[in-house]
Amino acid sequence: MTQAAKWKKAYVEDLSSLIKESEVIGIVRVNGIPGPQIQKMRRNLKGKAQLIVAKNNLIERALKDLSEEKKGLEGLVGEVNGQCAIIATDMNPFKLYKSLEATKTAAPAKGGEIAPDEIELKAGDTPFKPGPIVGDFQKAGIPAAIEGGKVVIKKTKVLVKEGEPIPVDVASMLTKLEIFPLTVGMDMGAVYENGTIFRKDVLNIDEEAFMGNLNYVISSSFNLATFISYTTPLTIRPLISKAQMAAFSVALNAGVANKDTIEMLLAIATGKMMAVASQVPDALDDDLRSRLSAAPVAAPVAAESAAEDDKKPDDDEEEEATEEDAAAGLGALFG
Repeated sequence: MTQAAKWKKAYVEDLSSLIKESEVIGIVRVNGIPGPQIQKMRRNLKGKAQLIVAKNNLIERALKDLSEEKKGLEGLVGEVNGQCAIIATDMNPFKLYKSLEATKTAAPAKGGEIAPDEIELKAGDTPFKPGPIVGDFQKAGIPAAIEGGKVVIKKTKVLVKEGEPIPVDVASMLTKLEIFPLTVGMDMGAVYENGTIFRKDVLNIDEEAFMGNLNYVISSSFNLATFISYTTPLTIRPLISKAQMAAFSVALNAGVANKDTIEMLLAIATGKMMAVASQVPDALDDDLRSRLSAAPVAAPVAAESAAEDDKKPDDDEEEEATEEDAAAGLGALFG
């Protein structure tokens, strides 16, 4: 076995050992990142994750060797393209993605790179004094002119559309304007955890929107559980309160007197008494008349009283009640 073959075998064994011992495995792309910057990123991940840059065929070999032991791991093989590295950690995949995104920094373009986003130059002043630089701007297709002793951009212009290569002369002028259109950093391809592959489109979540949706679901679930009287540790107290209120309402309507309803029942009875008393003010004593005058306008006599009035016998069958009879009746009612 040649020395090169031994070296590759040992390297694959090291990668396999790292993959085997880690809960979470990610494939990251490190295209265009200078060596010193990769070393800095590796230091920033120390204690959280291990980063190993290797040839793609060695990474693929290590993943395939462990695909039987870690089901679903072979799903990462399709993500190995370009200049790649393996990142191994026990960190949650979403936290890992967020950590890698936080290490990214803006970088100037040199020319020839693909614009990740539309590059637009706003109209306005520049920090440059009049001179040959105006010609450099114009050569790059930037509408520059001299106004008031300084160089200005006459109008807003899109210099490069998203997905198009950045021309060298445009890249040079953007750097002079301290506009850095590129982002340098490790780009997550996919992450493996416990048989599941999480790709970038899943890992890249809007945390604020996600938490808003989660809170909405929790609130809706709680309301539904309460509505259908589904008992859980979270709903039992509201359900008991709801049942207590319903029982209280039934007790009031049925006139059941207990320590919880007696005050309300007395208040209802007093209201009905005042309503009846308001119909015969001349038959009241001074105390009741005073209370009646101080109270709000009483409601009409109850519906059942009105119904009984409709059933009164004719004058020929029974004599009308005298004022003395009415007074006697009120005395019996109110003590």
